Amino acid sequence: MSDTKRDLVFPEPIFHEKIWGGRKLADDFGYEIPDGPIGECWAISAHPNGDCVVAEGAWAGKHLSELWDEHRELFGNVEGDRFPLLVKIIDAKDNLSVQVHPDDVYAAEHENGSLGKRECWYVLAADPDTKIVIGQHAHDRAELAAMIDEGRWDDMLNLVPCSAGDFFPIEPGCVHAIQGGTLILETQQSSDVTYRVYDYDRVGDDGKPRELHIQQSLDVVDYDMVAPASGEISAPEVDGVTELMECPNFVVDRVRVDGEKVLGQPWPFLCVSVIDGEGTVRAAEAGVEHKVGRGTHFLAPSGCGDLTFRGDMTLVTSRLP
Repeated sequence: MSDTKRDLVFPEPIFHEKIWGGRKLADDFGYEIPDGPIGECWAISAHPNGDCVVAEGAWAGKHLSELWDEHRELFGNVEGDRFPLLVKIIDAKDNLSVQVHPDDVYAAEHENGSLGKRECWYVLAADPDTKIVIGQHAHDRAELAAMIDEGRWDDMLNLVPCSAGDFFPIEPGCVHAIQGGTLILETQQSSDVTYRVYDYDRVGDDGKPRELHIQQSLDVVDYDMVAPASGEISAPEVDGVTELMECPNFVVDRVRVDGEKVLGQPWPFLCVSVIDGEGTVRAAEAGVEHKVGRGTHFLAPSGCGDLTFRGDMTLVTSRLP
């Protein structure tokens, strides 16, 4: 007998207006988004700043945070006071601020017990000749402080070419900035802590310059980090699967579906984003076939059984290590 409570969980995405956002989430993905510059789609999230509601099935109407709190069996009974991951699409019409994120220890102490923010970017699209900021060139806190004070951004920032299909790990302490003309799938810890280093002297809705966080940034920058020269993926593809990143917080894979593809699901949960193509997916325990396509995101819960995909699709998946 099918177990609909172990069926796939499809969250309703949440959209955030950003000063640098555009309209590609509607124009390219077909999402129904609010008016204005919409920069972020929080596709799988239980964060208080964007807690997704389940769209259909046995858990329809429940927030993802409620499932985490009340039905931990769906997540393999893993420990933790919050759902640990957050999956976004970022539409950068203009440059994002130059920023850096803290690790868990610093965030817990200085940001009311928040998680730190380790993240990674899979580039979905990029305008010709687009670059992206990954890393900085100061050797220590004093040198970075001087560069910031003197506005020596060209000396300080490490820019890397950016093309569709590139992948960039963003560790805590890495100075970074998505540049305009870029569309990105971001997988990250469930945190909304960002320290702005530089914001191009832009002003917010109140007409005042947006807040910078220079002292926090100087605290958390990893001065020993070696900046990458490229986002080109060098990991091998094995049976359609490429491991993009494994770290203490998550494992991210790219999966290609050409006809039929069966993915095992032995993990506490698996987040899945369809980034190209279309087809169907069925979890063995529920036996319900779902149509999916570019822009579909879902969570495969613990005990749902193998996932059978049919069609021509590219997926990005994330899970706990």
